[in-house]
Amino acid sequence: MDGFINNFNVRAAHINPVENPAAQAAHLPRTEISGFKGNFKKALDDAIHKQQTVNFSKHANARMNDRQINLTGEQLNRVEVGLSMANAKGIRDSLVLVDDVALVVNVKSKTVVTAMESGQDNVFSNIDGAVIV
Repeated sequence: MDGFINNFNVRAAHINPVENPAAQAAHLPRTEISGFKGNFKKALDDAIHKQQTVNFSKHANARMNDRQINLTGEQLNRVEVGLSMANAKGIRDSLVLVDDVALVVNVKSKTVVTAMESGQDNVFSNIDGAVIV
């Protein structure tokens, strides 16, 4: 079945279905992605984790040290959930309240700008939303 479609010569080809893709893949030469060595699943998990990690600015780190604020892994996970919620609502800079800690966070960069415990400063500026987690 030969013909012309949009001035391109088309020739009929026979396409055979692959019965066992895994068996055929075993015969293909292996290629290595430049710079990648190791387990793909681990690399993917690391990339996903890196994407989800909350960052702390130098100012936030200094405030947390000065104010002796330590967040647990569970609290950091809740902050990440709060950032996802804020992002879904289109919030750019959010106040995230976790237990007795207040964090001002840039949602897009997932960066904590400053931190304080409840009972300290109660005025928050330069935010366009708040999340309680």
